[in-house]
Amino acid sequence: MIQLTLRTMLISLWEKAPLQTLLLLSAFLVILAQYLQRRRRHLNYPPGPPGLPIVGNFFQLDFTNHQNIFPKLARQYGNIFCTRVGNFTFVMVSGLPLIKEVLVNQDQVFIDRPDFPIHSHVFKTFGLVMSNGQGWRQQRRFALMTLRNFGLGKKTLEDRIKEEARYLTEAIEEEKGQPFDPHFQINNAVSNIICSITFGHRFDYHDSQFREMLKTLDDIMVLQARWECQLFNVFPGIMKFLPGAHLRSFRKWKKLESFVKHVIKQHKEDLNPDDTRDFIDAYLKEMSKENIHSSFHEENLVFCTLDLFLAGTETTSTTLRWALLYMALYPEIQGKIQAEIDRVVGQSRQPTMADKENMPYTNAAIHEVQRMGNIVPFNVPRVAIVDTTVAGYHVPKGAILSTNLTGLNRDPNEWATPETFNPEHFLENGQFKKREAFLPFSIGKRVCLGEQLARTELFLFFTSLLQKFKFQAPPNSHLSPKIRYASTLSPASYQICALPRVK
Repeated sequence: MIQLTLRTMLISLWEKAPLQTLLLLSAFLVILAQYLQRRRRHLNYPPGPPGLPIVGNFFQLDFTNHQNIFPKLARQYGNIFCTRVGNFTFVMVSGLPLIKEVLVNQDQVFIDRPDFPIHSHVFKTFGLVMSNGQGWRQQRRFALMTLRNFGLGKKTLEDRIKEEARYLTEAIEEEKGQPFDPHFQINNAVSNIICSITFGHRFDYHDSQFREMLKTLDDIMVLQARWECQLFNVFPGIMKFLPGAHLRSFRKWKKLESFVKHVIKQHKEDLNPDDTRDFIDAYLKEMSKENIHSSFHEENLVFCTLDLFLAGTETTSTTLRWALLYMALYPEIQGKIQAEIDRVVGQSRQPTMADKENMPYTNAAIHEVQRMGNIVPFNVPRVAIVDTTVAGYHVPKGAILSTNLTGLNRDPNEWATPETFNPEHFLENGQFKKREAFLPFSIGKRVCLGEQLARTELFLFFTSLLQKFKFQAPPNSHLSPKIRYASTLSPASYQICALPRVK
């Protein structure tokens, strides 16, 4: 009876109260709920900065300069700290021992990717990068097998990269030593390798439709780092009705999706079961098998192809753009690399992967470009699938884990001159030396799918370009390693001169 009377009274108050009072009451209840939730948190959570109700630390995190913000927090709170944005709890770990602990020793705890609304809005639960569970395992296994069938680790793929390096060299020769931006020429060259595997052919550098696709992909990288996209992760139900970078990125994803769907439609029309030309053909044939795993369907084919296109283009292309910039900034290092190329390869033939073992300085320089470029500064995130303990702290199920590769790449305990471009970091007594603290492809069960392809591309494209050209700043201009902050860290747009080397 008392409960019924109380309920009736509350309903009456709710119906008669003015709107402003109801809004204030609602805000108060939300703040109270947040406070009580934080009070109930495990007492041994990792330390971290205090945040506001609802939004947490959103306004403390500078999304245009996260490379500096998170290392600063690591210096303040230690090698493991915690931040909160909306309902998401983020745990950042720094230092090689802790990174190995979470990615290798606890790989089964942190095997999954988080479900970010900004990503699931486009990819749902499909694709290769952010999918989870048995579906992810099946798709990754199939993708690896198919990549190997189309030449990964074999001479056939090496020959394809060498051929593309010749096309790229010819395109740069057309610049006749004048200042130019190498961004989309390099993008096109690198993308053509994964396109030849997934779509079955390369695209000419003057193909306007493909150039538009590459521009769209680059725009997405920039847009998804914007604060609107981060806020979409916190309030997707509200943000989908508001204009901003998030809606522009969705439109551009749809454009790429339409491009891939069109290619798949063409493949379905002229599919020959006896002639598997590429990844799409192989996938379509897999779909036609009886008792095939339920994750093999056309929608997943679209998003797996998009993931291969994105991953196979962006990081390697960005690394090569950093490489040319660093060569112009450090001409004495460029000279040492070219002397090694001249000694081992000469000018009468193209470099091959067999030359790599005899070119320790060049190999070291490529690794140093990756270290300094720091393209994926905090790795691709993971999520804890159960409660666990890291460095003595409680990490709850659902916490999103990032690994501080920026701190690792600049750790003075690991590198003699951490802030300086120095290939000697990867040399010992004149020979190439592997470094345990070098993790651009991550480690553990979700190590980068295309690591071997990327390493081959980086060596062959880089050596082919330096064999033919000397790269330097345009006359009366100054180059700097300024960063463009996007989903990856790339060099800000720059002009460079590629002078043919006269032997």
